[in-house]
Amino acid sequence: MSSVIKRGKRQIVSTSANSLLLGKMPHGCRLCLKGAKVVLFVTGLCRRHCFYCPLSEKRSGKDLAYANERLIRSTDDILEEARSIDALGSGITGGDPALRFRRVLRYLRLLKKEFGSGHHVHMYCCGELSKPQLRSLKREGLDEIRFHTWSAEPVKQALDAGLLAGVEIPVIPGDYRRIITLLSELDKTRCNFVNLNELEFSDTNLAELRARGLKLKSSTSMAAKGSEEEAIKVLRWAAKNTGLNIHYCPSSLKDAVQLRNRLRRKARNVARPHEVITPDGLLVKGVILGLPAGELASVRARLMRVHGLPAELMVIDRRKKRIETHWRIAKKLAKIEPELNFALVEAYPTYDGLETTLIPL
Repeated sequence: MSSVIKRGKRQIVSTSANSLLLGKMPHGCRLCLKGAKVVLFVTGLCRRHCFYCPLSEKRSGKDLAYANERLIRSTDDILEEARSIDALGSGITGGDPALRFRRVLRYLRLLKKEFGSGHHVHMYCCGELSKPQLRSLKREGLDEIRFHTWSAEPVKQALDAGLLAGVEIPVIPGDYRRIITLLSELDKTRCNFVNLNELEFSDTNLAELRARGLKLKSSTSMAAKGSEEEAIKVLRWAAKNTGLNIHYCPSSLKDAVQLRNRLRRKARNVARPHEVITPDGLLVKGVILGLPAGELASVRARLMRVHGLPAELMVIDRRKKRIETHWRIAKKLAKIEPELNFALVEAYPTYDGLETTLIPL
């Protein structure tokens, strides 16, 4: 992407996150780029059936709530997850959070009470909200509302209720006319911002996107071919014909910037003495595999005694039925403890501890 695209009096600027910006970026987006927002998934329920919806089978259509990767069983889970990444804000999403509006209000009150009014909360909404609902969100301190809509009316009603309101939509190749028609209407309402997302393939929308003739951008990207070009075309039009603040978010930004920064924030808080943090925010450690649950404690005690290892570097994970240690210790012990099965593991610092690499030693 070019660093600056000049169009009329306004300029389209390439950000440090490799996104494109016309005007000002929403504060919620700035915090997301820092990895400083909890993704508060309120419900997987939604009355729409958008062909491009990327929601996983694990969450789609299910009335479950998550704070990042953690299933919410109590509000304590939300607070613990927020603290674990030193969160500066939260993004309420789904599904359609409007379908569980009382839950939204409960979570919003909780966050503002616990972390103060400065904890920035934005909310996504697929359907229209009533005027009393919008007033309730304003009263409880919602900082931004983002509508997934092709109408300016929901935005107008939210603005009338005193909320900071905008629109967020994917850029589908071929939708140029439809998008600029929407932008023209939004410009008249004094809409606060518009977010354009690069269209992405996922396991759940793959068949639908292919059926419409869409293809992958490249062999190393899940983005749809032509989406970015369409977004740039829209931005150029908007720079000349509107006063809107528009942020184009490429597919690569989510993993390369947003998720990476969130993992780094979390890793700093959850890494234990035997875990080493990588530049990408993952955790590397050594493990001893294949031991019966009843032998974990005795094997750990023997290794500590024989090799003079400190207790904090020899940790039992009973759920995974293994002993964990520093990767350097694992490499050394693998040479002198041939009866044990050692490996190196790289894992996310997230609540589910997803492991990305396992290398036997």
